Amino acid sequence: MYIHVVQKGEVLWKIADYYNVNIQDIITLNGIPDPGLLLPGQALLIPTQENTYTVGQGDTIWQIAQNYGVRVQDLLWENRILDPNLIYPGYVLTIPQKDKPEIEVNAFTYFLATEAVPIVREAGDYLTYLSPFAYLINEDGSLVSIDDEPAIAEAFAEGVVPMMAIVNFTINVEGENLANKVLNNPETVNILQENILNTMRDKGYQGLNIDFEYVLPEDREAYNSFLASTVEKLHNEGYFVSTSLAPKISGEQVGLLYEAHDYPAHGELADFVVLMTYEWGWRGGQPRAISPINEIEKVLDYAVSVIPRDKILMGFQIYARDWQIPFQQGQEAETISVQEAMNIAYEHMVEIKYDYLSQSPYFNYTDEEGNAHVVWFEDARSAQAKFDAVKDYGLRGVSYWGLGYEFPQNFPLLADNFQIEKL
Repeated sequence: MYIHVVQKGEVLWKIADYYNVNIQDIITLNGIPDPGLLLPGQALLIPTQENTYTVGQGDTIWQIAQNYGVRVQDLLWENRILDPNLIYPGYVLTIPQKDKPEIEVNAFTYFLATEAVPIVREAGDYLTYLSPFAYLINEDGSLVSIDDEPAIAEAFAEGVVPMMAIVNFTINVEGENLANKVLNNPETVNILQENILNTMRDKGYQGLNIDFEYVLPEDREAYNSFLASTVEKLHNEGYFVSTSLAPKISGEQVGLLYEAHDYPAHGELADFVVLMTYEWGWRGGQPRAISPINEIEKVLDYAVSVIPRDKILMGFQIYARDWQIPFQQGQEAETISVQEAMNIAYEHMVEIKYDYLSQSPYFNYTDEEGNAHVVWFEDARSAQAKFDAVKDYGLRGVSYWGLGYEFPQNFPLLADNFQIEKL
């Protein structure tokens, strides 16, 4: 794959002709609704057939290496180039073959019942695990069931391991109070663990993800004890256990979301962890990139210092947010898919901008009522930046939130970068 950023005045047929690829392949790969609709700044995935690239005006070795996901030194060696500044338009470069690292990929989805089936089927080739979201724990240790059987059946059909997810919060339930009552009562913990095991046996789950958020700081050790005993019981039955962790940048980070999440303890006890490296641009906050790479890297720097790298799945959100601006406190952004974001951009024919610090695209538009908006989303460039981080940090893999938001470029680019492990 090559990532091409559309320049003002470019048209699709000329881009296809330049790369010598079928125009329909570009349309399909990028979810372009109309061949006549291209936007300045839009990132296109180009399915290259040959391992060569013809240098264009303004190209640099660094840009070409980044776009193909290869190392600069490998590109220079492959072409016997001594001075990277001595390339010129028309120069044909041979692109070295990439060694694809093998990773595990999880995806959470809150699309359930029969609605989940086509979603899981479409993504199945790219997933190691599927986590229908989620079973809410009750104060007495019981579980609020979900209609997950169609998703589980389709996961097995696609060779994907179903992973049960449990949570201590919903929009109507305060997680900190519920966790406090459950984690500090040994009898309730035993009941909860038996209900988890019974559900896993009945539904066919192969592992468990524990997503307890907003746990009170004073319940940190109680949470660690619960994790230790749960891991022991589930391991004895042949199941694995993972946890979801808030995006911390140090062990001393304060705040209800962070303090009870003990990175070293989870790294030691769990089979692997999911870092929730997203939601900087949350729906009730100021407009900004949802999962900025500069913030993600701060979390990874801390995480790999206390958790084995081969136990870390990096979180990756695959949705977009549309904020009305100027932002007013109490106002909420609309969560939409990447494809919906691009459809808005096409409708208003706006320029796609790119923030290089966060490695995230965005655009501005004005709606029919005259209200100004900004949309932060994902594209091939931002996805590649995250995939590069997984490689650079030597992580176990990626965990998506959440499956069902349409992002046509994502999975083809994932497969271009990695070999997906199937268990």
